[in-house]
Amino acid sequence: MRAVVVPELGAKLEVREMPVPTPGPGQVLVRMETSGVCHTDIHAAHGDWAAKPSTPYIPGHEGIGIVEALGPGADAHRIGERVAIAWLGSACGTCSYCLSGWETLCTKQKNSGFSVDGTYAEYAVADDRYVVSVPDGVTPFEAAPLTCAGLTTFKAVKVSRLRPAETAVIFGIGGLGHLALQYAKIAGGRVIAVDIEDSKLELAARLGADEVVDGRAGDAAKAIRRLGGADVAIALATSPRAFEQAYGSLRRGGRLVCVALPADGTMSVPIFDTVISGKSIIGSIVGTRQDLAEVFALHAAGRTEVIAESRSLDQVNECFDEVVGGRVPARLVFEF
Repeated sequence: MRAVVVPELGAKLEVREMPVPTPGPGQVLVRMETSGVCHTDIHAAHGDWAAKPSTPYIPGHEGIGIVEALGPGADAHRIGERVAIAWLGSACGTCSYCLSGWETLCTKQKNSGFSVDGTYAEYAVADDRYVVSVPDGVTPFEAAPLTCAGLTTFKAVKVSRLRPAETAVIFGIGGLGHLALQYAKIAGGRVIAVDIEDSKLELAARLGADEVVDGRAGDAAKAIRRLGGADVAIALATSPRAFEQAYGSLRRGGRLVCVALPADGTMSVPIFDTVISGKSIIGSIVGTRQDLAEVFALHAAGRTEVIAESRSLDQVNECFDEVVGGRVPARLVFEF
């Protein structure tokens, strides 16, 4: 099979010929149809975070494909079924987090394309318990971005506790933000979109944003406060300044949901205002298998639109450059 490999952190990625993996106990072999490109893949390959993957490895965690073989004991899915391989490759299943619906916080989890080989390949093995069925009506091309960009922002809106008629502001209308905007609208929110590119602001307006704010035009937080302020701010731009602007846009009782992971990952928060104004800061990391099933169900029902462009594995380094340079309308998807 052909697969993308990170030979060492910070190096150019390589497309190599490799043996097709054999599924072990409790695993499935998936023939990949598509795999989305996530900024997390880039941060991991560049070694931007304190937690670093061991090289060489195959990146990717937005993989969609057909089950071709079952390892011993794998009985949750059948051969021929279309499934998604997400960031949560597996978890222990027995800790308090796993048992209380927070499997994404399990300290023994393994992550696709990070601690285990991922989906930038023509075949991948995955834990049978943690792949998620893709329903009819969701194409492999659309399903790939939903598996992380959709899942992550759907969960962010969930944990924000956004209520109908509340105002949500989305900072960063890209691969994640264009979906976050739609989930906030589905939840009944009035949505303000913030970006620094005309094309992204135009996309936000087309997708139903009630207001758009150009981050280049001055203090975005002040502009949002002039519009009444935000009950919820979801920070998706990979800039600490954007996080601080998101916090600054909040009304009393507002909730800031931190999602993006800037390489320089610190922000300044005023303690006095946080306490006196009753504001909350919430971290949100991807979502569970059930969350992903709900994301797929919404899309199958025609409630969401995925904005993405197709690429081939041979273009992987150019893809990374496009994403880092902000030259992508929303999401890129490898098609096999």
